[in-house]
Amino acid sequence: MPKTIGILQSNYIPWKGYFDIIRSVDEFVLFDDVQFTQRDWRHRNKIKTKDGLKWLTIPVEYKARFPRKIKDTRISDLSWTAKHWDLIRDSYSRAEFFKDYRELFEDLYLTCEEEYLSQVNYRFLKAINKVLGIETLISCSSDFNLVGGKNERLLSLCQQAGAAKFLLGPAAQVYLDETLFRQEGIEVEWMDYSGYPEYRQLFPPFEHAVTILDLIFNEGPNAKQFMKNY
Repeated sequence: MPKTIGILQSNYIPWKGYFDIIRSVDEFVLFDDVQFTQRDWRHRNKIKTKDGLKWLTIPVEYKARFPRKIKDTRISDLSWTAKHWDLIRDSYSRAEFFKDYRELFEDLYLTCEEEYLSQVNYRFLKAINKVLGIETLISCSSDFNLVGGKNERLLSLCQQAGAAKFLLGPAAQVYLDETLFRQEGIEVEWMDYSGYPEYRQLFPPFEHAVTILDLIFNEGPNAKQFMKNY
């Protein structure tokens, strides 16, 4: 069967669309050897609280004069794990399925000692995939031999992974050269994020653009019914 690959930058506890892409492909590559962007999804995400949307942000070392890659981004304060868990627990303790997942995520947070951002994101990604029953192979772009500009590097990733199809999020349409991929026999397909159904969510109004943990705690084993590729 033709192989489909997905490539996205390493993100912290991403939203449901991120995991829909993972489940839709045969191999998913964390694009972690590109430049880290401050105040972005790489090291933060949103949750619902009684006081509205709140950012959970992993503190990282930042020196504007020395841009570095995501995989080289070091965490600056390891106490973030307890702070994030406390806010998650306080915000979701009344969610119907929180008690079913509390032990798993509490342990995931409070035993997290990774020093680099990409390692943390990978840790949570693997755990959440298991909760959602996703068995897709996960790789890191830093494990491949990449050269050239952004389009050439993505093409090289697809070729080295043996992909016949490349699935991307719609944001990549602003820079991806589809012709380059077609010339090399790789089909480009775009993920459609429209039409997600609403689910039971604490603290209205409803918001789609929050971490996947919101869906898991509110819908538990029914979470898959509110995603696209199940």
